[in-house]
Amino acid sequence: MKKNRRSFIKKSASMAAMASLGGIAYARSGHQAQKNIKQTAELNGLSKDAGIEMSNAYFWGMEAHAYLIELAKQMGAYGAVAGIDGRLFRNPNGKPWEYESIKDVVDAWKSVGLKYNVVEGPPSLGNKTKLGLEGKDEEIENFITFMKNVKKAGVDVICYNWMPVISWARTDMARLGRGGALMTAFDYDAVKDKPLTEYGEFTKETLWDNLGYFLRAVVPEAEQIGMKLALHPDDPQVHSIQGIPRIMNTVENFDRMLDIIASDYNGITMCQGNFSLMGPDIPTLIRRWGNAGKIHFVHFRNVRELSGELPSTKFTETFHDEGDIDMYEAMRAYYDIGFKGAMRADHVPTMAGEENKRPGYMDLGNLFAIGYMRGLAESVSKEKREVG
Repeated sequence: MKKNRRSFIKKSASMAAMASLGGIAYARSGHQAQKNIKQTAELNGLSKDAGIEMSNAYFWGMEAHAYLIELAKQMGAYGAVAGIDGRLFRNPNGKPWEYESIKDVVDAWKSVGLKYNVVEGPPSLGNKTKLGLEGKDEEIENFITFMKNVKKAGVDVICYNWMPVISWARTDMARLGRGGALMTAFDYDAVKDKPLTEYGEFTKETLWDNLGYFLRAVVPEAEQIGMKLALHPDDPQVHSIQGIPRIMNTVENFDRMLDIIASDYNGITMCQGNFSLMGPDIPTLIRRWGNAGKIHFVHFRNVRELSGELPSTKFTETFHDEGDIDMYEAMRAYYDIGFKGAMRADHVPTMAGEENKRPGYMDLGNLFAIGYMRGLAESVSKEKREVG
């Protein structure tokens, strides 16, 4: 009781002293509080997503992704990554490389409150070009026309791949993960004895020749209009599937690709998962290619390597916060290189209450991923501002 009484008397004396100063102490503390609030607001403004365009993928069309579209707007992730959806054309006979068709797609995304910022999976870039078959020159000409019209419509990044015949592949679309979530996974043993495709067998050098032919035709055109070409790594990054080789499956091969025609517009989709499964330290790789201006688009995902081989022949995809990649250091690297482009969550788990209709691309996993990515971005940007 005596201790409490002395404490009360001491506090009362302090309050009386403040009152005798005519409220000066109170005014000063209030001024400091206002200053702190202002500084915090400025810091938050500078830190918003570290200047990155937070985005989601919408490959199954607006109707299938109606819920994610609403979630994205509530999350403040306004970037829309998708292909050229013919269902959005006002002219059903329109070609996907024509300006009117592309503009219809851009306007459709704008009408639902999102910004169409990356074309992923461009039209007129298929097996003819990648395998060097008859008709490749027509495909390439249509691709150049497509680039020009996409740029005219306000989009300046095209994500493409060099995986003919067999593109993205998984051997398990519902592997049980944390808490019963469903993950995608790949095991080369499950596909290594499959027969050749209808195209037969090709060599890696054939694919290299065809890639060089394509790049020499399109990169100068991309330079003239300011179109960023972002090549995605092979996924999975094994050496061959059913007689079709995979050449974009090592870091060294990406360096070779970049050297075919040196240009600021000949760049990379930094798909962290695939590059991690090739063996490099991801933050180090981000800084190397990022400081060279080669990273045009980012797939932010995490994986767990299970084969003990490089490139990996067996892996599973995970929640963003539990795989092999140090995601905080990865985000810090993007901040350090000043990356301001589109970044999307990639290959998320299917969570409780969801049907596994689109493995890797269900809604709740994207919700978790964007929140996680945003937290990392704010953390690294505030840390850097405070240190600076």
